[in-house]
Amino acid sequence: MTSFRQTPVLTLSNPAALYDPAPNGYSHLASVSGAARWLLVAGQGGETQDGRLSPDFRDQVRQALENLKIALASAGAGTVDVAKLTVLIVDHSEERLHVFGAELEAAFGAGAKPACTLIPVPRLALDGMLFEVEAIAALAA
Repeated sequence: MTSFRQTPVLTLSNPAALYDPAPNGYSHLASVSGAARWLLVAGQGGETQDGRLSPDFRDQVRQALENLKIALASAGAGTVDVAKLTVLIVDHSEERLHVFGAELEAAFGAGAKPACTLIPVPRLALDGMLFEVEAIAALAA
């Protein structure tokens, strides 16, 4: 098993008997140990602060990940504290998966990524919304 200690309470890992998920931007396991403070971040879409939503998928992914980082920072957390992501993509395709992977790498940096579930969906809450991401983070208590 390959393990990556993220923080004092969070370790990401990939069992050797499973394929390497790193090229797809996630880890198989996120283990939280010790006293932890949990942070649950509601789904973040690609809206700007004034509510504008770009029609471009990449722009929405980039803005949603920036919104996630803002939400995390407001609670004293960062991307290194994220244990799990849930991603919703409208009209999912391999092309959109690659866009998400590239933007996740840019937002989270090199190294292990959190556990992640990607769910293709026919639509999201707002007309024109193409991407949403929610997160679970674990911080030392």
